[in-house]
Amino acid sequence: MRKVMLTGDRPTGKLHVGHYVGSLRRRVELQNTGDFDDIFIMIADAQALTDNADNPEKVRQNIIEVALDYLACGLDPAKSTLFIQSQVPELCELSFYYMNLVTVSRLQRNPTVKSEIQMRNFEASIPVGFFTYPISQAADITAFKATTVPVGEDQMPMLEQTREIVHKFNSVYGETLVDPKILLPENEACMRLPGIDGKAKMSKSLNNCIYLSEEPEEIQKKVFSMFTDPTHIRIEDPGKLEGNTVFTYLDAFCRPEYFPEFLPEYKDLDELKAHYKRGGLGDMKVKRFLNNVLQAELEPIRNRRKEFQKDIPAIYEILKKGSEKAEAVAAETLKDVKAAMKINYFDDMDLIREQSEKFSE
Repeated sequence: MRKVMLTGDRPTGKLHVGHYVGSLRRRVELQNTGDFDDIFIMIADAQALTDNADNPEKVRQNIIEVALDYLACGLDPAKSTLFIQSQVPELCELSFYYMNLVTVSRLQRNPTVKSEIQMRNFEASIPVGFFTYPISQAADITAFKATTVPVGEDQMPMLEQTREIVHKFNSVYGETLVDPKILLPENEACMRLPGIDGKAKMSKSLNNCIYLSEEPEEIQKKVFSMFTDPTHIRIEDPGKLEGNTVFTYLDAFCRPEYFPEFLPEYKDLDELKAHYKRGGLGDMKVKRFLNNVLQAELEPIRNRRKEFQKDIPAIYEILKKGSEKAEAVAAETLKDVKAAMKINYFDDMDLIREQSEKFSE
């Protein structure tokens, strides 16, 4: 079986470090292994419109922001197909057919949908498009016969719903769709990076993000304001690591080579943690170290982004070519789906012959 990877992001703003450690960094690593026959990276604008229908300009403006972040992080159009969801109409048709395989009660039980609805205060006024986006996501994944989907932990319920749809379709219509596997970050801290305020999830809407393209001064300001251990009042007090955002970020970003460069009095992160736990290490010293780590990680990304920004028409051309390739692949899958469902009337010569014989008797 061909190895195919698919993943993507909603264009509702620039991408942040949560996107980076949760999935984006891994995508680049996997892209560069050469292990995949095809890689599709989707800018999910149609999905973003499900809760931004009254503000399409927000989505429109952020297409290029997400594309620039992709390229700056190392996604290579020669190795990965970058495309825009709305430019592949086959995805809408697949979603429509899959809707018949999912009940309303099953969508209501989806933990990700429930939490997103609560966060947006939709309550009883849930847009139908937003409510059914697990089905849309299943169409995105299956359209490209994806075998691997690298995402953050919060997307696990969505992938489970996709697999249910695949199994139901194949059991009703015959083996047609590919069953995808979720690929989570290897580092537990990267599963769901908290916001700088210590909230459970970094989110553009909560304004608790560090963006990949931010300038050094803004990164430092945000790091220095980070939530730590509220009981660690004096330097000599023992500190807690659990729920301490600064150490969670160090778990996600810190590499061994950063200690001799930025904090040579410590051998590694374990030694730094042990000192903090027993007391005698101030929060600001740890924050200054984290700031240096993040600056080192994000500077090359920011610099590459500024280079790509010099030729915006070239970025749109990359997305246009990628969308054309994605549509051609999705069209083949849709053809298979319609054949399995026996709604390929004009291609089914047996049906035409059978009906001809029936009415000629």
